[in-house]
Amino acid sequence: MKIQFIHNNTTFEADLSKPIDLSIPLRNGFDNPNCFWAPPVDYSPVVAGSFVGSTEQGGVVNFFNVKFNPHGNGTHTECVGHIAREWYVLHECLREHHFPARLLSVFPRKTDSGDRVVFRDQLEDWWDDSAPRALVLRTLPNDDLKMRTNYSGANPPYLHHEAVAFLVEQGIEHLLLDLPSVDREEDGGALLAHRAFWQYPEAVRTHCTITEMVYAPNEVPDGFYLLQLQTASFDLDASPSRPCLYSCSKL
Repeated sequence: MKIQFIHNNTTFEADLSKPIDLSIPLRNGFDNPNCFWAPPVDYSPVVAGSFVGSTEQGGVVNFFNVKFNPHGNGTHTECVGHIAREWYVLHECLREHHFPARLLSVFPRKTDSGDRVVFRDQLEDWWDDSAPRALVLRTLPNDDLKMRTNYSGANPPYLHHEAVAFLVEQGIEHLLLDLPSVDREEDGGALLAHRAFWQYPEAVRTHCTITEMVYAPNEVPDGFYLLQLQTASFDLDASPSRPCLYSCSKL
């Protein structure tokens, strides 16, 4: 199925039958990316009297309880409620689900302290006039270890808050990245990049989202795409998510 959409006074066509799935499945146990010391994902069948919710264990249906942490166990999308004192929930903040997007690859730069950081000038050097509403940042080097890395205590790469401020200046409303957080793992609670993105508490961008721990394979080239951002309707600040890119062509 092909659709057409207009962006920057140009008509594009996207083939919805060929999604590029950026999400990492939530698998039972430890075979997931993990961060901030979240407990592992746990699937367990419901047991009630003689009933067991597992066909493998002799039940007639599979009927599982699931325990997970949306921020710590894999691909997830979050709204400003993640840092706000006020109660914001994702499904009320995210009202649209399709956005013109750009996929951009960047090497985090190593600092004197040993941190690996994406800086403003790196984004400025690669920016163009495509004016996307969403940006997918793929950090380099890139491999499928990102689909099962335990980041807890590892001080993974992050974004400098001035780099995030630049993205806001460029009109980015939805930021996706293959890291566990836009901020440093331990920053004393400053959360400068989160605050810069949502402009909290001065001028809160309630409709904007951050999606973390995506995975964009190397064979997917940098460029302009249509993004579909799928989430579940949890009454929380975050949800497991399934962002998909669709290749676009100008008409």
